[in-house]
Amino acid sequence: GDSMPWLIALGATVTLRNREGSRTLPLEDLYIGYMKKAMAADEILEAIAVPLSKPSLRFRTYKVAKRYDSDISAVCAAFAIELAGDRIERCRVAFGGLAATPKRALATEQALVGKSWTEATARAAMAALATDYTPLTDMRASAAYRAATAGNLLYRFFLETRPDNPLPAAAVSVFAAAG
Repeated sequence: GDSMPWLIALGATVTLRNREGSRTLPLEDLYIGYMKKAMAADEILEAIAVPLSKPSLRFRTYKVAKRYDSDISAVCAAFAIELAGDRIERCRVAFGGLAATPKRALATEQALVGKSWTEATARAAMAALATDYTPLTDMRASAAYRAATAGNLLYRFFLETRPDNPLPAAAVSVFAAAG
């Protein structure tokens, strides 16, 4: 499940095939409920298409889990914004672990598009994020922890990609901190 948020944020599509032919749909439309997909019983996944990156794209994905390796995420976040100068032209935000299926944060995206990529915009998007999901509580994390973590990951994304003084890679790398 950790690959779905970043594929959704990048606008990936899937091609499904059966004996009658094939059809393509946005990956975000594939998941219709917990353990339910928009696939017919006789369909197979034929292909996943990921759009090529653009120089204006700022993209990050983050996984938060109890263990560093081989663990299911409590929260998996993916952010893709296209900037024109400091203005956000397009964005796609997706999370896994906050709902029954990976899905886009549409209110958060709406809070970002057309705005300058500033701290005030990031904070407004964090507030909008609270309306996009009703996080669940399970053995991996509480709903409150998931909600706070999702907002903090959005803020981290801002700090790493802001036009003015972005955090250097060494400041956010667990490997750099360990060395």
